[in-house]
Amino acid sequence: MNTASIVQKIWSYCDVLRDVGVSYGDYLEQLTYLLFLKMADEYGKPPYNRDIGIPAEYAWPELKKRRGAELESFYVKLLRELGRQKGMLGQIFTKAQNKIQDPAMLYRIIDMIDKEQWTMMGADVKGEIYEGLLAKNAEDVKSGAGQYFTPRPLIRAMVECVRPEAGRTIADPACGTGGFFLGAYDFISHSFRLNKAQKEFLKFKTFYGNEIVANTRRLALMNMLLHGIGDIDAEPSIDPTDALIAPPKQTFDYVLTNPPFGKKSSITITNGEGKAEREDFTYNRQDFWVTTSNKQLNFVQHVRSMLKTTGKAAIVVPDNVLFEGGAGETVRRKLLETTDLHTILRLPTGIFYAHGVKANILFFDNRPAAKQPQTKEVWFYDYRTNVHHTLKKKPLRFEDLQEFIELYNPANRHERNETWHPKKNPEGRWRKFSYEEIIGRDKASLDILWLKDANLTDLDNLPEPEVLAEEIIENIEAALESFRKIATELEG
Repeated sequence: MNTASIVQKIWSYCDVLRDVGVSYGDYLEQLTYLLFLKMADEYGKPPYNRDIGIPAEYAWPELKKRRGAELESFYVKLLRELGRQKGMLGQIFTKAQNKIQDPAMLYRIIDMIDKEQWTMMGADVKGEIYEGLLAKNAEDVKSGAGQYFTPRPLIRAMVECVRPEAGRTIADPACGTGGFFLGAYDFISHSFRLNKAQKEFLKFKTFYGNEIVANTRRLALMNMLLHGIGDIDAEPSIDPTDALIAPPKQTFDYVLTNPPFGKKSSITITNGEGKAEREDFTYNRQDFWVTTSNKQLNFVQHVRSMLKTTGKAAIVVPDNVLFEGGAGETVRRKLLETTDLHTILRLPTGIFYAHGVKANILFFDNRPAAKQPQTKEVWFYDYRTNVHHTLKKKPLRFEDLQEFIELYNPANRHERNETWHPKKNPEGRWRKFSYEEIIGRDKASLDILWLKDANLTDLDNLPEPEVLAEEIIENIEAALESFRKIATELEG
């Protein structure tokens, strides 16, 4: 069977399973377990002859020979037992459950996987299949999987700007399904002619992540594995602990991340009356500039702590990080003082799977301690005003950010030219502000936009009706989501 027909077959099962109530996410999860078992079986045979650590009684041939109710009960037991193992095996099968209740359907998937030699298949093919499924899963709004999936064109643009080099370390403290790692891996693989030692470093020592959600972590590990990062019997490079809980144990050359949206850090506790209630909590970290329950501000502080003194970061943050007072102002002032916060990309709504999110990307370089502020000027690219994207009708493409990347000038970002001019080109999207101009603003706000909203002045050039309709739906859903959060907090 050729590659195209394998892809087609795997996709065709999605639709069959969805008709019987199995979501993309559930299918993806089962596919992950079964692919891992099959690949472990292939690695156990010549020419590999490797012991992946799966007990013989739960190995692939044992699963393959069963049918009907016996298959279902055996599969449930297998998932439970393998979740108790250590290392990569345990991480893949942590809290694993069978979501395909029909044994005949389960057997068809086992049979499909059994017919292929997965270890012989190219990493690009396996990776493409899996990434395609992850993208589909992210579109499933009800499951909430979208918050763990950063649009790939955006990741590629961020990586192209930062230009990670071979032989350096890259971290993501909220790595979701591993998108930034794959983006950086592709960039390094294609940009450099790597020798054997560099290839080994890229595969095993480059990437470090945290992901607290077990299912998302398993998808990330499998995604990396299928793309050729790490190995089936190597120690997993994704830590299951909350990255914010303690200062980083090591520092990194690059941090690329899109921390989960949602403002406050909270935990669910049981009160004196036996009822569950949510309680805000703060991280008391000596390395933080300020103590706050605002999760986004904590991630900004944590990312700065993760960097070497020569380290570079690109982090996605919502608008409140740019203008919020109190702790927000402290974080912004400290960030401007201690790092070179050189670029901010302002993004439109309609590109993330979470509705109505207004986000930005902060690009900053860490610096050694000094008396003088490290930021001299901040360059803004306004890709928000008069830009309309929707997930279905007009999704973000890499080409949409091409102009930003060229103006960013990754090869030498110290040689840049504004496209904005007060008289010659007031509509220019690329503009710089000095450190003094920014700290002179109320609360040192970085919430800067200068272009006029064309919708307010030019009614003849409004977006297409279907785009407007989708934007309105998105805004209403975002507002509803905000009201639900307020209602939940009021209920205690």
